[in-house]
Amino acid sequence: GESADDYAAGKTEEIIARLLDILIEERGIKELAKTVLAYEPVWAIGTGESATPEWAQEVHSFIRQRIEKHDPETAESIRILYGGSVKEDNASAIFAGSDVDGGLIGGASLDVEEFIHICFAAALKTKGK
Repeated sequence: GESADDYAAGKTEEIIARLLDILIEERGIKELAKTVLAYEPVWAIGTGESATPEWAQEVHSFIRQRIEKHDPETAESIRILYGGSVKEDNASAIFAGSDVDGGLIGGASLDVEEFIHICFAAALKTKGK
């Protein structure tokens, strides 16, 4: 993901595009199809801050569209997780994004009750598909 400075400067898509292009160039689109991607804004790591659900969806949609330029089938099948401070109080809203396939849970996984609530939010998304 992008740093706080890049985020503030509106460079998120530029940063993500560059990272995806490097990954696809070095590993190939067919290898990418076998992976699970996670978008985690650097500015959210360890800060307790999280992207809005709308922002998470927007970035995940951009990632999927960027992959689609190389291979539509991979874009459709690849799982993209959000990893920026997913918590009990924001998990359902973040997971509601059509391009957000789940979460990469960090600190919240250390609290059993909170983690269970996040798991329930993920399960509800899965049932909705």
